[in-house]
Amino acid sequence: MTRLIALILLGSTVLLTACNTVAGAGQDISKGGHAITDSAEKHSD
Repeated sequence: MTRLIALILLGSTVLLTACNTVAGAGQDISKGGHAITDSAEKHSD
């Protein structure tokens, strides 16, 4: 029973960490896209 609880807690921790990692990567990619868009708009005038 103790092993089952430990596995559930470990699995939950891994899933939550992975979710935060993916969200952070998405934000970084979005910021990069905004920087490219801003640069293109500055140079197109």
